[in-house]
Amino acid sequence: MTQVEKENEKTDTTPQTEETQATEGQTKKERKKRHEKHDDNVEKLQELGEKLAEANDKYVRMYSEYENYRKRTNQEKADLILNAGKDMIKAILPVVDDMERALSAMADEENAKEGVQLIYNKLMNILSQKGLKAIEAKGEKFDENLHEAVTQIPAPSEDMKGKVVDVVEKGYFLNNKVLRYAKVVVAI
Repeated sequence: MTQVEKENEKTDTTPQTEETQATEGQTKKERKKRHEKHDDNVEKLQELGEKLAEANDKYVRMYSEYENYRKRTNQEKADLILNAGKDMIKAILPVVDDMERALSAMADEENAKEGVQLIYNKLMNILSQKGLKAIEAKGEKFDENLHEAVTQIPAPSEDMKGKVVDVVEKGYFLNNKVLRYAKVVVAI
């Protein structure tokens, strides 16, 4: 190799080394920038993930609240429909009581009693179709959830203690809920 070629080689290698060093410096800076960008992107991605989890949690809670609200309102509507005539039926009960008293007072007048009996049966049939049912009390064990003790008397026999001896005023269920408590006499 000639001297000129050797010098050209030296010249060629020196700039290549400088270029290589410059490129490596730039590459390190670029890598550092890319790494910083990557870190920023990771942070943004984590923030977005947290926001998504928070929004999803809010959605699930709102959906649950809505379902509970819907179930509650449907139940209230069903109760309202079942008990819509409650006040009307409660207002009619004194008439039923009066008819029962009239029937017991008309023991000797057979035709009048028969007519009132037909009216009474018809009324009770209609009311039972609407969900009214009498509470059976006489001879039953006293239950404060169904009966209202008007008075207490000494028990005629040992097996009658704590039981209902007489019914002063009938009690009624409306759709299996107590509409009016039975007023009773209890043996003690």
